[in-house]
Amino acid sequence: MKNKIVLIVGGSGGIGSATAKRFAKEGAKVILAARNKSKAEEIAKEINDNGGEAFAIQVDATDQNSVANMAQEIEDNLGKIDVLINAFGQGIIKPFMDIDPKAAKEVIDVNVYGTFLVTQTVMKHMNTDEPTNVIFFPGTMGKYVMKNASVYSASKFAIQGFVKALIEEQRRGKTKYSLFYLGGVNTAFWEDDRVDMKVKKEMMLTPEEVAEAVYYGVNQLSGSVMNEIVIQPESHQLV
Repeated sequence: MKNKIVLIVGGSGGIGSATAKRFAKEGAKVILAARNKSKAEEIAKEINDNGGEAFAIQVDATDQNSVANMAQEIEDNLGKIDVLINAFGQGIIKPFMDIDPKAAKEVIDVNVYGTFLVTQTVMKHMNTDEPTNVIFFPGTMGKYVMKNASVYSASKFAIQGFVKALIEEQRRGKTKYSLFYLGGVNTAFWEDDRVDMKVKKEMMLTPEEVAEAVYYGVNQLSGSVMNEIVIQPESHQLV
């Protein structure tokens, strides 16, 4: 990964932060893009202080101008992007009749439209000379349903359908697409007031475990691609 340019959208979160540190450890130039730029800057500073190379940039994944400006700024200052990691998203776990329509719209806008917008825009700024990677996290609720997850699962199943169709469309290209169906991960996701579940975070996957899996997925042999992987915590996480 030496000098590869890795863009992590959602870089201020647990998975994004851990993944940035893992790739930077191997010599990649890591860009942490997030709505909360100050948090991304803290993580970038930590990486740089430990001998890595990281940059922070602000982005709103649902705003076309913001996403376009991010991609262009990266290309102008660092070069073509080699790896895109879509580590952003919002959750909502509530009984269907209790869901605020405004909250539902926000989750769908971020998770579905944001994923489309970021992926399409960044692909126009990716390296075309060598194989590239795009990573998605539909989570296990993008593969299996669970009660009280109607809106969240809908948004995550949409990502699965989007990516699988994209794979067919881009099959002759050099970009590799990977879907990570993760069980519970110990992140700030569970602290959102819209996520009404009692869980044991200490029993969940750690962001560092996820980062290892992502790094492994990106570094498959040139003739192969990790299309899908399911990773679950060893033990049950519900209270």
